[in-house]
Amino acid sequence: MIDLKYLQNNFEEASARLQKKGVEGETLENLQSLFIRLKEANAAFENARAEQNSMSKLFGQYKQEGKDIAELKAKVDANKEVMTELQEKAREAEEALYTVALAIPNFPDESVPEGKDEEENVELRKVLEPRIFDFEPKEHWELGEKNGWIDFERGVKLAKSRFSVLRGEAARLERALINFFLDTNRAKGFEELCVPFLNNAAMLQGTGQLPKFEDDLFKIEDEALYLIPTAEVPLTNMYHGEILPEKELPVLMTGYTPCFRKEAGSAGRDTRGMIRQHQFDKVEMVAIAHPDKSDEVFEMMVQNASDMLTALGLPHRVVELCGGDLGFSAAKTIDLEVWLPGQNKYREISSISNTRDFQARRAKIRFKDGKKNRFVHTLNGSALAVGRTLIAIMENYQNEDGTVTIPAALQRYM
Repeated sequence: MIDLKYLQNNFEEASARLQKKGVEGETLENLQSLFIRLKEANAAFENARAEQNSMSKLFGQYKQEGKDIAELKAKVDANKEVMTELQEKAREAEEALYTVALAIPNFPDESVPEGKDEEENVELRKVLEPRIFDFEPKEHWELGEKNGWIDFERGVKLAKSRFSVLRGEAARLERALINFFLDTNRAKGFEELCVPFLNNAAMLQGTGQLPKFEDDLFKIEDEALYLIPTAEVPLTNMYHGEILPEKELPVLMTGYTPCFRKEAGSAGRDTRGMIRQHQFDKVEMVAIAHPDKSDEVFEMMVQNASDMLTALGLPHRVVELCGGDLGFSAAKTIDLEVWLPGQNKYREISSISNTRDFQARRAKIRFKDGKKNRFVHTLNGSALAVGRTLIAIMENYQNEDGTVTIPAALQRYM
């Protein structure tokens, strides 16, 4: 979560930063009033405790002087009850502040461009030139149906809408991509992990999905367990509540998982094909870094994802997200958007974020800096979204007869 002490001590500055991300003034005013309430409750409790300590010291004096302590004892007992009430009020005020703070997004970096939505994101560069076709390129769902690669009807029959089945060569290509991504990440120093696809509520709160985005999660009935929306959750929380030696940083991790999202609020968007599914495969990169090195790690992760697309011969562009399009936990995000000739547009295929110490505060992940414990920085990014890469290969490597050529980098995996 955000640094509440910084917010309290620099409220105007912090408010301006959060407004860049679309947080409304009313929310911030509510947060400020909760700060005041907690401060007043703590002050009242401390005053009562000071009075209690002062009165308690009088018992010895009264006994030495032979005074009756009955009245003093009655005052001490009454003050104890007042202290209990004031302590409870302070606890309630702290809980109210914490609850609201959990729903406040991370501060964007100062370098993040101004903007309200994805239309105001900033293109940094393009990599590879899109292929010029001498025929009208088809979209991936047309190619999938023609080659018997994607079975949408049976996906719906087995589950519901926004589920699909990959068959034959497409299923093999999906597996080939997973192996290619994991092998590439391992070569860059990322440790490969195989993690649970169900995580408890504390882990999802740690990375910022709970409590604000519960409606987008699939919850297991009668269990405090959720299907993970991304491997970012289990990989980051591997070190939940732990203190790492400084010499172990950065910790670089990668893992393949299926991801599950209800896609709440996406009704009517990308209803055809596999662009927006309730279940999809993804290979994730996660880094736990020293605060002084997180920018360097961030650039490495962006380049790694871009290099994978280049190795696959997929044209893409690198885009910096504006404040209004930043995710909840992100301080800075770079998106990679792959060229889809069937749609004649670039579409997101990887989103790489530096969350600074936002997730570390929620998950209590620290490192030993001399004698002091400090929060780490956590970073995450897709390397890559498997289904969308499959789509990009189908559209970019299609032939006039509808067949699809397998990129050279994947042929050994096939």
